Amino acid sequence: MMTGIPAYASTTTSETKQESQSTNEQPPEKPDGEAPSGADGQQGEKPDGEPPEKPDGENPDGEKPDGQPGGGQGGPGGSQGVDSYDAVTEYTEDTDTEGENYTSTGTDENAVLVSNGAAVTLKDSTIDRTSEDSTGGDNSSFYGVGAALLTIDGTTYIDNATITTDAKGGAGVFAYGDGTVYIADSTITTKQDTSGGIHAAGGGTLYAWDVTAETDGESSAAIRSDRGGGTMVVDSGSYTSNGTGSPAVYCTADIAVNDATLTANGSEAVCIEGLNSLHLFDCDITGNMQDLDQNDTTWTFIVYQSMSGDSEIGNSTMQLVGGSVTSENGGLIYTTNTECDILLSDVDITYADDSEFFLRCTGNDNARGWGSSGENGSDCIFTARAPSPMQTEIPFQ
Repeated sequence: MMTGIPAYASTTTSETKQESQSTNEQPPEKPDGEAPSGADGQQGEKPDGEPPEKPDGENPDGEKPDGQPGGGQGGPGGSQGVDSYDAVTEYTEDTDTEGENYTSTGTDENAVLVSNGAAVTLKDSTIDRTSEDSTGGDNSSFYGVGAALLTIDGTTYIDNATITTDAKGGAGVFAYGDGTVYIADSTITTKQDTSGGIHAAGGGTLYAWDVTAETDGESSAAIRSDRGGGTMVVDSGSYTSNGTGSPAVYCTADIAVNDATLTANGSEAVCIEGLNSLHLFDCDITGNMQDLDQNDTTWTFIVYQSMSGDSEIGNSTMQLVGGSVTSENGGLIYTTNTECDILLSDVDITYADDSEFFLRCTGNDNARGWGSSGENGSDCIFTARAPSPMQTEIPFQ
């Protein structure tokens, strides 16, 4: 769950590694669901192999990735789970559909629910979820209550869909637990709070190709994960968030994004929490975090540990390889109350006019519950590879 931003104390613990040599490495292959493992300044590669084919009405080849879900395991506090889901349409057996329209207007219900190990193909579908009475909150963030499409046990293949929601907790597409979602060539639009575009939690797995997703509400990242983590692999497409506290990518999972446009018009571009990893390859990234009274500073990337229980405590990994970053307001990278490995390789960076820092590793005063004051600094191993990242007079702090 996304939380507010703390004030900062002066405590700073950091280790900075700077590499000036250029690299002639070729872009690695398109991901197939396994997040790269690079750390300690080593550049990770996109996962080997090709992804399954985009859905075309037939179940694509390829198996769910082996191994355990991402490190964002749940912790104490928050919601205790849901016993059952309400849905307008529930698929419990293998089903292929084409040209279907799904509409949901109930409180905290799903328009489409896939369960019982079913393999379901939705081609040329329209899914609309609207409700003035839905509550959103933790059950929506952690378990997918109220999402337009939710897969909890089974596999859903979505091709050429138009998905819209106007309800609190109305995520576009949600993969939870033993659910796997493949979505291609589709459009997702969400209007209310707690309504991510594509979303994974509780160990769910989600693949997306050429999706256009736009969100308007608070706590509504365009690419969103939450308690229990999972795996998300995104190739191409455009992901835009417009709300406060809604980055383009909110990472409490293992997430790889390739050749996508990631834009946050009212928030930082990227947020990573705890023992999780985010790998961005050849992406064009823009963040425009607002100046709010509750914040002492602003940034474009944040790597932190909130202590909310939404992610396991541990080393965060963030790698940007190729592509561009545009910071519309504030500093660039901020870390607090965590350990992290950060790599920037051959990234074209445009700084905000008011940028105060390139990298700030710092403690905080615990106003937001982010660790104990005086003991919540950041241990950061930072690696930059030329040409572009270090051509700046903006200081490290």
